[in-house]
Amino acid sequence: MEVFGRVAEAVRGPIIAPMSESSSMRAVVIEGHGDVGTVSLKEVPKPIPGPGEILARVSTSGVNRADLLQLRGMHSAPEGWPKDILGLEFSGVVEALGPDTKRWQVGDLVMGLLGGGGYAEYVTTHGSTVLPVPDGVSEHDAGAIPEVFLTAFDAAVFQMELSEGEVLLIHAVGSGVGTAALQIGRAVGAVTIGTSRTPEKLDAALELGLDDAVLADDDWPEKVLAVTRGRGVDVILDLVGGPYLEGNQKVVAPRGRHIVVGVPGGTAGQIDLRSMMARRVTLRGTVLRGRSVQEKAALTRAFEDQLLSFFSIGELKPVIERVFPPEEAAVAHLVMASNQNFGKLLIDWG
Repeated sequence: MEVFGRVAEAVRGPIIAPMSESSSMRAVVIEGHGDVGTVSLKEVPKPIPGPGEILARVSTSGVNRADLLQLRGMHSAPEGWPKDILGLEFSGVVEALGPDTKRWQVGDLVMGLLGGGGYAEYVTTHGSTVLPVPDGVSEHDAGAIPEVFLTAFDAAVFQMELSEGEVLLIHAVGSGVGTAALQIGRAVGAVTIGTSRTPEKLDAALELGLDDAVLADDDWPEKVLAVTRGRGVDVILDLVGGPYLEGNQKVVAPRGRHIVVGVPGGTAGQIDLRSMMARRVTLRGTVLRGRSVQEKAALTRAFEDQLLSFFSIGELKPVIERVFPPEEAAVAHLVMASNQNFGKLLIDWG
């Protein structure tokens, strides 16, 4: 398994390009677990890139619901990633290269997924899992792209094979992944339907290009069936979980695909297996964080090949609700926990 964030004595081979003189950096460190946990801004050792890795000076770090789960002691960082520094994505500038690192050069603007450690001034990650910041997107705003767009692409397109003309239902469409999914759905030529408990978020999603908005009250399945004239939907991207499981089975079309990406609403629900079998419905769960370097590299390259250029022509764009300084990371977590945001929250490292 690849090991990230190695200290200097663990590195073999020369590092290409001089690093800055300081051997330390600022990072948001977990001090205690709880509903939104306790964090503090501290000086910690700067990571050094290992073989195949880059060191990037971070511009912005994305805030994700997985960070809240980690603060609650429910979603630990995978092996080899920092256990006490949050953060699953970043944008920034390549500052140094580890031995045998391909493609990237010092000074390149990049963005990418991380298994942890993203709430920091510097990060290391394998070069094969990094993307170039697309033309037309600032280095700052690019921090809102990796986790949500790659998650949505992986679930809806890479796994569920969403295609032109199909109907995509997105639960929690106002979330970071939800806003990315509706844009990706449009980019591949699908019809998009989104649910939310907040009318204002549905209005914002419609402005972003959502085809049909459904208020997530008790009769949302009937509303979805009405919108589709009884046909149902081809792909369900579920970012809520258990409480929607039974309703999802009511609205999924024959040979439809239902993928669960998040479970903030709960993990338990009811399902009619006989109906699912008769209609040959696919039900799958997925998590991105703990995948191998090879899996993440394959996903990253597929996204780059198929969709990255859509940012340059304005068909895809990061949706940013609010930006916080590192000193206010705890406030960002409170906002995330309240479900008030439409789109992404970022931490700006200046």
